[in-house]
Amino acid sequence: MSSLRRGGAREQATFWRDPNLNNLELLHATYVTHSFAPHTHEGYAIGVIEDGAERFKYRGSTHVAPQGSIVVINPGEMHTGAAAIEAGWRYRMLYPDVSLLQRAASKEAGHEASIPFFPSPVIHDPPLAAMLTTLHATLTASPFTLERDSKLTWAFTHLILRHADARFMLPPTTNERAHVQRVRAYLEGHFAENVSLEQLATLVNWSPFHLLRVFRDAIGLPPHSYLTQLRVMQAKRLLALTVSPAEVASMVGFSDQSHLTRHFKALVGVPPGEYARSCRR
Repeated sequence: MSSLRRGGAREQATFWRDPNLNNLELLHATYVTHSFAPHTHEGYAIGVIEDGAERFKYRGSTHVAPQGSIVVINPGEMHTGAAAIEAGWRYRMLYPDVSLLQRAASKEAGHEASIPFFPSPVIHDPPLAAMLTTLHATLTASPFTLERDSKLTWAFTHLILRHADARFMLPPTTNERAHVQRVRAYLEGHFAENVSLEQLATLVNWSPFHLLRVFRDAIGLPPHSYLTQLRVMQAKRLLALTVSPAEVASMVGFSDQSHLTRHFKALVGVPPGEYARSCRR
């Protein structure tokens, strides 16, 4: 496991990445003025607000998570993050791969389960909050595999049993959704290129305006923001492979390292150099 710290008088963040748990990422941070740009995660974002309160936009509404509450963001859902009060907020976050939650659901069901979906992004459940806090502390400190695996399975299974519903997260495929997926696939295959809106619209034979509207409705982000997120996600993978931030910026399509840093910190919460150092310890 690797970690990093950053901070000043009021803001600080500690980040971990655990290769033994599908590269599970963990964050323990205090943010006051920092705000997260609209973004999504490949997996879940699960955390506990230890102090203060966080405000975020999610699924068309604005939510406030106060001290003691649990925040759960489903994979692929656009959301933001900022302080809800002047003092900011302190929280512990886990970013598990979908397979970790699906595995917990399967163990409870006794067979392969669908991907758990959490209908409420803010959950008030003090016993579960304590369980998740203990899990986070254990994963960042304990060297014992059995203890870590046991607490992870126990906490995630209780989260699913108490607060998930059984439906799949993605709605049935429609013609428009198929077109959106085609645009997504194109962006994923050409993330380092200077793609134009006209290119994307021509790809699915839509007007640029129609593409913007349908893509935003389906994904939660406009195409250019989704492309930025793809670049940041690829940057994370390259940084973990010891590629320098300057090289990464060029490889993933940012104009320079400062451009990479600005977008990386807005989405990940720490600068790329610190993320890279955490992956090498």
